[in-house]
Amino acid sequence: MSTPTLQENGPVGTVAPQGDGKSDDALTAGLQPVPIAPARPTPRQRMAEGKSRRHQTPRKSHADWRVMADRNDPLALLEKSSSTRLKHLVPIRYGRMTQSPFHYLRGSPIVMAHDLASTPVSRITVQMCGDAHIMNFGLYATPERRLLFDLNDFDETLPGPWEYDLKRLVTSCVVAGRSYGLNCNDCRESAATAARSYRERMHEYSHARLLDVWYSRVDAGAALKVFQRSGSAGPLDLKRARRRNSLQALSRLAKAVSGRLRIVDNPPLVCRIGEEGLGEVLGRLFRAYLQTLQEDRRTLLERYRLVDFALKVVGVGSVGTRCYILLLDSSHAEDPLFLQLKESQASVLEPIVGRSQFANHGQRVVNGQRMMQSASDMFLGWTSEAGHDYCVRQLRDMKGAADLDSMQTSELIDYARLCGWVLARAHARSGDAALIAGYLGKSEVMDEAVADFAEAYADQTVRDYDNFQAAVKAGRIPVELGV
Repeated sequence: MSTPTLQENGPVGTVAPQGDGKSDDALTAGLQPVPIAPARPTPRQRMAEGKSRRHQTPRKSHADWRVMADRNDPLALLEKSSSTRLKHLVPIRYGRMTQSPFHYLRGSPIVMAHDLASTPVSRITVQMCGDAHIMNFGLYATPERRLLFDLNDFDETLPGPWEYDLKRLVTSCVVAGRSYGLNCNDCRESAATAARSYRERMHEYSHARLLDVWYSRVDAGAALKVFQRSGSAGPLDLKRARRRNSLQALSRLAKAVSGRLRIVDNPPLVCRIGEEGLGEVLGRLFRAYLQTLQEDRRTLLERYRLVDFALKVVGVGSVGTRCYILLLDSSHAEDPLFLQLKESQASVLEPIVGRSQFANHGQRVVNGQRMMQSASDMFLGWTSEAGHDYCVRQLRDMKGAADLDSMQTSELIDYARLCGWVLARAHARSGDAALIAGYLGKSEVMDEAVADFAEAYADQTVRDYDNFQAAVKAGRIPVELGV
């Protein structure tokens, strides 16, 4: 029987059978019309709708930050977020947060999430990163081995207001700049630049074809050009990122013991675990994870064997969640593969924007990452065991981050511009670029408003940080320093 085709003169969306000796009645019995979606409003119409939302939520209203009378106690929120973590690692988390107000901001997304709940929104939904501070952007390799610059942390991802991500980004520009000794005017300029870049890029995406938006990416070359315009080499070390692969990880994290590869014990950051039965649990986790991969990638991974594992401390805000590194080896010489199996807990934004549609938080993270990134790790997947959900990815795959310690004023401003571009691209993939662009407009009203917010909330962050330090000195918050 030949392939059915759409009828030219019949009901719209029905399928016309081709002759094969059977009656038309027999072939079309029970055939239902294919539903045809109504025409989508044009970009111009959607931009007009976005503009109309300014009446209910003026752009200048985004400048406001005021402490509500019923504001949640930041220390209580931090303690709540630590209650589900490995208790012996929580002091390391707090110790890292004591380093500066910026480290505190990185380690306390739950506090800002609850504060953002009282801020105005335009009621336009995107897939949020949920924790879009400037150190959650960076370099990594695509499966085709191209080096990209993109968002790289999705622990808190959920659908929600685009403003939450933008305000977290611009606030982090100000807090980071101040923490690293830049003057207040330059810090504000970095925040306004990030917002301006977001607005201008969103306008570009609003006029682009859907596929062009989806295929858009910021590769390493484009990232460097942002800095080279001002004569700077930039804070991104591409050569170092390219060296960060499984072979480098092998040299740093493992050694041969009696002819077998073993992860080197380096407590408390890397700990071999002697807990009875854990190897069997990880084996089950790994087998379940394999089922979440595409068949070709599952076939590839099945050629490796799991030879060792350890608990590893990662990041600032993630410290205390269960994070294992898995060492896999093949039959070839020097052919290791490190996977990171990181616990995914409920997003800190769930109380504000609602629960995830995914029962497994690892799947929530993977879905958000694939939605927002222009290309994702080929081994990205999820699994669960005994009430704990996990996201799985490669431990090192040409990953690199900006060096904030040596960043000059012009570099911070250029870096903010780059992050604003990437955030707009990520939001345009899952949200309605024309709707957001219409709301933002072409003037700098929104840029200045969120820069005002960033300065005000940066001041709030310093106050919260001072209270946090006081709680440390009083013994309420246990810390382990220098780890």
